[in-house]
Amino acid sequence: MGGVGEPGRGPAQPRAPLPTFRWEQIRPHNLPGDKWLVIERRVYDISRWAQRHPGGSRLIGHHGAEDATDAFHAFHQDLSFVRKFLQPLLIGELAPEEPSQDGPQNAQLVEDFRALRQAVKDMKMFEAKPAFFALLLGHILAMEVLAWLTIYLLGPGWVPSTIAALILVISQAQSWYLQHDLGHMSVFRKSQWNHVAQQFVMGQLKGFSAHWWNFRHFRHHAKPNIFYKDPDVTVAPVFLLGELSIEYGKKKRRYLPYNCQHLYFFLIGPPLLVLVNFEVENLAYVLMYMRWTAQSGVRTCPPEAHQAEGWMTLVPPPGYLESSALLHPPLQDLLWAASFYARFFLSYIPFYGVPGALLLFVAVR
Repeated sequence: MGGVGEPGRGPAQPRAPLPTFRWEQIRPHNLPGDKWLVIERRVYDISRWAQRHPGGSRLIGHHGAEDATDAFHAFHQDLSFVRKFLQPLLIGELAPEEPSQDGPQNAQLVEDFRALRQAVKDMKMFEAKPAFFALLLGHILAMEVLAWLTIYLLGPGWVPSTIAALILVISQAQSWYLQHDLGHMSVFRKSQWNHVAQQFVMGQLKGFSAHWWNFRHFRHHAKPNIFYKDPDVTVAPVFLLGELSIEYGKKKRRYLPYNCQHLYFFLIGPPLLVLVNFEVENLAYVLMYMRWTAQSGVRTCPPEAHQAEGWMTLVPPPGYLESSALLHPPLQDLLWAASFYARFFLSYIPFYGVPGALLLFVAVR
């Protein structure tokens, strides 16, 4: 048997009956250094393994003291391989009289969604067609070229510039969708091909870090719309959603006229989200990641990100070797993003100058 979190080796040994646990015994084990979770009614102690989890300790920690069966199936492609790493972490199973889920979950609703997922899988609707995505990528590249040709042939007037900006907006939006599917490893059967293709689309066509997006987006899917766990709904102190408005009210915090946020959302929301929050968060992620990997001297999984008052701070984990990269992942992302900015500004500065090219960039973003 390997070490903690290592795949088992050698012939199988006869095992004693597994201890059984009740949910009331499992609930207390949701602390930073003491985490259990349940998968397929089996109880696992991930206290030490969480820091070595390839997706980051924060992602797996969100399921502490919970049933993580659906998340386990959703986030892992090769379940038989992953189960080899789970085996050394097994400490018991749920008592027969205990429900599979703890808390006020609707068991029938969970079963219905599982049946729906299996039906969709049986209909092969999860099987992607790479030819379609190849055509989509070709469509995006063609629009990038068409936008530049519009300015080159017609000049940088208002009408050609508006047409070119609209073409680039469509191209950028399609790039978001394409990298999203690649990030979910939904296009190619081999994970590495998805990673490489996503880095090209997210880096060269968008100017963002693929690792940053995956780290952020996977936490969204792990706990969608859960405050402090889903970064997509943690937008304080600019906007307050759900329970945060009550919390800010009790603490007498009033940085903005929150009673009017529904009026100013569309005015500052989209520009602030893409031009400020995403850009700053993306850059901070890459720079902090590079700094920590330079200090540690190893290739690691993405740094842990914690939401405090809605603002992201990056704290590196103890470390997890990422053997799939030839370069440090943050350096790869930085080079890909730099190639986007170099291409964009070298293409449009000759027509608009630096101020005009910046204005076009902001408009398209």
